[in-house]
Amino acid sequence: MAPTTVLITGANRGLGQGLLQRYLALPNHTVIAGNRDPNHATSQALNDLPKADGSKLIVVKIDATVEKDAHDAVKELQEAHGITHLDIVIANAGISYALPTVADLKISDLQTHMEPNVYGVVALYQATRPLLRKSSKEPMFVPMGSTAGCIEHRSKRNQPPIPNAVYGPSKAAVNWLTVRMNAEEDWLNAWVLIPGWVQTDLGNAGARGLGLEKAHIGVDESCDGMMGVLAAASKEKYGGKMVAYNGNFPAW
Repeated sequence: MAPTTVLITGANRGLGQGLLQRYLALPNHTVIAGNRDPNHATSQALNDLPKADGSKLIVVKIDATVEKDAHDAVKELQEAHGITHLDIVIANAGISYALPTVADLKISDLQTHMEPNVYGVVALYQATRPLLRKSSKEPMFVPMGSTAGCIEHRSKRNQPPIPNAVYGPSKAAVNWLTVRMNAEEDWLNAWVLIPGWVQTDLGNAGARGLGLEKAHIGVDESCDGMMGVLAAASKEKYGGKMVAYNGNFPAW
């Protein structure tokens, strides 16, 4: 039986590392970390994570701001590591460093967020699509989403009033693209995964912007929930939808 092969970008810290750690703990899994710098100490430390029987870790370079990186990584996986298929690709890498209003945002900041958060997701999808097509299972392409990109949640009544005029639009674009991926490919289960408001660097920065000490959800709680959602996924159930870590379906 072929191992389940999972690729996660931005897997050297936070949610990406949490998911990678949990997949490595499952038997017969090949888990690929697509990190911006495989030689960084945080990437090297992944080699020390416990691995279940038949499971292994591969670390490759994928910088979400470099279009060719994902294609180069797929070539390396095939030629140097003998990877013949991918079952799950989780597009986790992304940035958020500014919280402007629309009136105050800098176009350069919007462009900088779009590059990894949107263009990087598209490049990853295009690069990994041929190997996903070769999966003997129902392959999944799963971008990490955020309710910051939800149109129906943008009122102050429904969402904390965080001025999010660069990160939010980038996540809204990913929502649209993922729905289209799922519609265009009968064989692919593409859907958006919402981790919740998590105590990562990004989540806590947003919390401090609201005068809070930290975000609401711990990394372990979020990752445990997301693993359950990923394990239960099917195209019929999740395809083209946005699914939260707790199994809820947030409105677009």
